[in-house]
Amino acid sequence: NKVFSSFDSLAERHGLEKIKTIGAAYMVAGGLNDESSVNYSEAIAQMALDMRDLLASDLSVNDHRLEIRMGIGTGPVVAGVVGKKKFIYDLWGDTVNIASRITAEGVPGMIQVDTATWRRLKDRFEFHEPQTIYLKGKGETEVHRLIGRK
Repeated sequence: NKVFSSFDSLAERHGLEKIKTIGAAYMVAGGLNDESSVNYSEAIAQMALDMRDLLASDLSVNDHRLEIRMGIGTGPVVAGVVGKKKFIYDLWGDTVNIASRITAEGVPGMIQVDTATWRRLKDRFEFHEPQTIYLKGKGETEVHRLIGRK
């Protein structure tokens, strides 16, 4: 709860929308409301860096020394509420699948982004050399590992 509550505060500070938690996963999105005042790609990248740094440095929040893997995808999504009971706002689409799969293929502490995200961030953030990984349903896919701000 301390970790996810801290992430909620980061999402709010960066003008992003928390979508849900699933087990140990935390989903956040930007650009859903077309708020032109927020560069949501940059905000999500900065939030990911802040999440990583928070877990590495704040033992009052992360007393179990948890590590996380993160994946960021950029593109269209379908959003809405499903079901007739316990309504849950959710996101679906290829963008969500890519972000989830590059997260699963990452290593703890690493933030991996798809090529669309990298194109939006490459002038303001530093990245390792791209890697090609195999993603279920996508095949060989290039990913970029975010280091930090330039």
